[in-house]
Amino acid sequence: MARQLMTRLQPQSWPIPLDRLPIGTVLVGGAVRDGLLNRLPEHPDLDMVVPADALGQVRKLSQEFGGACVVLDRDRDMARLVLGNWTIDLARQDGDDLKADLLRRDYRINAIGLTLTTEPKLLDPSGGIADLRDQRITAVHEQNLLDDPLRLLRALRLAAELSMTIDEATLEMIARHRHHLPKVAPERIQAELLKLVQANNADQAIRLLHSLQLIAPWSSDQPQRTFNAEALTQQEQQLALPLARLTQLLSDQGVNDLRFSRKQIQRCLRLRTWWMRDQQQSADALNERERLKLHQELEEDLPAFTLAWPMERQKEWLSRWRDQKDTLFHPSAPLNGRTLQAELGLHPGPRLGELMDHLCLERAFGRIRSQDDAIQCARAWINKPL
Repeated sequence: MARQLMTRLQPQSWPIPLDRLPIGTVLVGGAVRDGLLNRLPEHPDLDMVVPADALGQVRKLSQEFGGACVVLDRDRDMARLVLGNWTIDLARQDGDDLKADLLRRDYRINAIGLTLTTEPKLLDPSGGIADLRDQRITAVHEQNLLDDPLRLLRALRLAAELSMTIDEATLEMIARHRHHLPKVAPERIQAELLKLVQANNADQAIRLLHSLQLIAPWSSDQPQRTFNAEALTQQEQQLALPLARLTQLLSDQGVNDLRFSRKQIQRCLRLRTWWMRDQQQSADALNERERLKLHQELEEDLPAFTLAWPMERQKEWLSRWRDQKDTLFHPSAPLNGRTLQAELGLHPGPRLGELMDHLCLERAFGRIRSQDDAIQCARAWINKPL
């Protein structure tokens, strides 16, 4: 099994030759787990345990092979080497031996080591390989979860990504200690949630999140919607489902408190606002200006907006959205500001902006079909009584 795993890992393609790594280096964590599951990405993140001086070793390797040295935890002697698309994390062994190090990890499936020697060996002191076979996520020790409460959330992220079930005793531990999660840095919680909402089995994991009340401090109190993504292409699903799940999962205050990017916060806020508007008044029944505003604000994210709709209505909107020439679903002004200034002698200012908004509206609803139409429409707007 160890030799087969080494074949899958293809260490000959790694940016650092094995003989340049410190003597006694052991590969641990996600790369070992994913290799055993035969689901390795092209550039797996390589987490390694070294006997001593991890930071010094990363600095030495960065000087020899280039790349950036990033200090992850100076006190615990952990550092990262970034080389192109590769990241290699080195950490000093935690405990008297490697077995002690592995037994301090979060879940059994992550507590498997692989020696990087001519005759590789698998080290599995907690039974992680059996858990992989049984598609089960089991905590190594309850205290390990408290040592870093982010691990409480990580179990659900792993379940979503790997389509595994969480051991009942482990679920009880997570529920028992959920109040510790707010002690974790918001950015770390954010990163786990972003991975979770992108996973294939995310919806089941999200239902479990709610039942455990694990992210209650940041949760939305809006009714949970059932999403139907059958009408979306695979690429559209990858864009729409994570955003829709995140918007439904977290409140507006929650995405702020967890320090999501400004763009992500705006996308969630706009989507939630239009979802609520559509519940009160169907988007099909909005007046022209409101309908244009919807498509301006949700042009990029319209598939996410339609996820909870009946199939026929969803298909109709998606069909128009996929047509880049549809002037309502992809609104833009028919003339730019410079052209309007040259043609009409206008000066930059609020009035020019109002005119461009008017032209955009007229074009969106088919009343402007050419540049000549746009110029005539602009002249009529300029000459109308104030």
